[in-house]
Amino acid sequence: MKFSIDKKDNFSKARAGVLETDHGTIQTPIFMPVGTVGTVKAVHQRELEEDIKAQIILGNTYHLYLRPGTDILHRAGGLHKFMNWSKPILTDSGGFQVFSLASSRKKSEEGVKFKSHIDGSYHMFTPEKSMEIQRYIGADIFMAFDELTGIPAKYHDAKRAMHVTHRWLERCKTWLDNNPEYYGHKQSLFPIVQGNDFKDLRQESAKYIADFGADGNAIGGLSVGEPEPIMYEMTDIVTEILPQEKPRYLMGVGTPWNIIECIALGVDMFDCVMPTRNARNAMLFTWNGVINIKNAKWKDCYEPLDPSGTSYVDSYYSKAYVRHLFNAQESLGKQIASIHNLAFYLDLVRVAREHILAGDFAQWKEQIVPQLKQRL
Repeated sequence: MKFSIDKKDNFSKARAGVLETDHGTIQTPIFMPVGTVGTVKAVHQRELEEDIKAQIILGNTYHLYLRPGTDILHRAGGLHKFMNWSKPILTDSGGFQVFSLASSRKKSEEGVKFKSHIDGSYHMFTPEKSMEIQRYIGADIFMAFDELTGIPAKYHDAKRAMHVTHRWLERCKTWLDNNPEYYGHKQSLFPIVQGNDFKDLRQESAKYIADFGADGNAIGGLSVGEPEPIMYEMTDIVTEILPQEKPRYLMGVGTPWNIIECIALGVDMFDCVMPTRNARNAMLFTWNGVINIKNAKWKDCYEPLDPSGTSYVDSYYSKAYVRHLFNAQESLGKQIASIHNLAFYLDLVRVAREHILAGDFAQWKEQIVPQLKQRL
C-alpha cells in the first residue's frame, strides 16, 4: 500500500491524498460505505460503483465470521469475489461488536469469549483469531484486534483497555508475520489508537501506534455517544502525533458536519452506518440541511428529491413520491433514501477534497457546516 499527499490546507490540518492498493486507488479524504455482512444494506454493488461512486467499502469480521463463515469465503476466493466487488475493501477486527455484546461476553488477557446474537453459541476472539478471519476475508486494509471502553469510563479501566490493545497489537503482528496472504494481493494492517476521553492516554496510545510503523493508523473508541467537542478534542490530540505521511482513519464517524470538522483536524478516512441507517428512518442529508421525508410538508412537493444531488434517484423521484413510499411502508423508499444519502456522503468528501486542492477549505468549512446542520 502506498499513500501520498497532493495538497495540505494552509489554515487547518486538512489534506488531499491518494491511497494506492492492489484493488485500486482511493482519493482522500474518503467516506467508506458500511457493508457489514458483505452487502451495503438495500444497495446493489452496481449502484455503489456507478452511481454512488464508492471507492472502498467495509466488511465486518464478527458478522462475516458468523455468516457465511470463513470456509465459504475462502472457497469463494475471498470477499471480493464472493460479493463481486473489484474495488478495495476494509474490515474491522470485531472489537467494536464484541464491545457491544456487554451482557454476553467475558474478557481476559487471552481474548474475548462471546455469545452469538444469531443462535446463542459461544465463540472466542483472540488477536490471532481476528487476524486469521481477516486473512480469509481478504480485505485490502484490516484492523488490529482492540479493546475499547464506552465514554465516560473510569480512568483505570480506560488505561487497562489501552494497554491490552497495545499488547494485542503485538500478537496480531506476530501472527501475520508467520501467515501470508491467501489471495495474491497485499493486505495492510492498521493499528488502533485508544485512550477514551483522557488526553494523556490518547497521547500515550498515539505515540505507541506511531512508533509501530504500520502502513496506516486508525483512531477508535470515539463516536460512541460522547459530546461532539470531546470527539474533536481527542481527534485533534491524536492527529498531532500520528505520522503525517500515513493515512489516518477515524472509525465510526459520523454526521456530514462531523466529517468536515474532522477532515480539518487531519483525518483522511471515515465510515459510518448513519447514511443508510438514517435513510431507513426517512432522514435525508443534503447540502442545504437535513430532511425528514415523512413530514407532511412534503406531501404535495413534486420537485426532485434533491435538485443538488448526484445520484439518479435525486432527479428520478419526487419528494412527494418518496414520502408516500415511507408512509405506505414500501421498501423502495428505504432503498431510494439509502442511495441518496450514500451518494451525498461521497459527494461531500469529493467537494471537500476539491476545496483543499483549491486552497480555500477552511473558509468553505466555516460556511458549509452551519448549512449542513439545518433542519428543513
